Amino acid sequence: MAAPDVLLVMGVSGSGKSTVGALLASELGWKFYDADDYHPEENRMKMQKGIPLNDEDRIPWLCKLHDILRRDVASGQHVVLACSALKKVYRDILIQGKDDAPLECDQSGKGEKPVEVKLLVVHLTGSFDIISGRLLRRKDHFMPPELLQSQFDTLETPSAPENFIQINVDKSLSEIIATVMETLK
Repeated sequence: MAAPDVLLVMGVSGSGKSTVGALLASELGWKFYDADDYHPEENRMKMQKGIPLNDEDRIPWLCKLHDILRRDVASGQHVVLACSALKKVYRDILIQGKDDAPLECDQSGKGEKPVEVKLLVVHLTGSFDIISGRLLRRKDHFMPPELLQSQFDTLETPSAPENFIQINVDKSLSEIIATVMETLK
């Protein structure tokens, strides 16, 4: 496998994306982004009220993330991104942008060759019960546990031809990190 430019640590809320992503970035010496930090206030308010986000809410956010990844990859920076990326189309936007996107997504300069983002998806997976238990213990997060079922309902598990590995969250953090590091060898 060609070395990826970006590790996308994905999964439903409470799967450990931010923790695993930050540890991987530290281990690899790569830049770390938590996609939650880039949600517009409207999205945060919607989730705090228990309203699941829809595609119209997510696509501008994903485009912003794509632009960040494209900029960093173009400058030679490797990145770990913690992002739910629940649907294949969302992961595609992170890689390629979106032609009819409302924001800057995929608006590269005239004559510039678009930067292809080589992505390895690290899908953190687990049962509803395990992840729900984690969410109930989490404090100070805008995503309420009541929205977890909507995330499981939306989730499209990565599959070929996507470049991915799947790791169950019942493993220890050190086992999860070791699995990813072994995959990158």
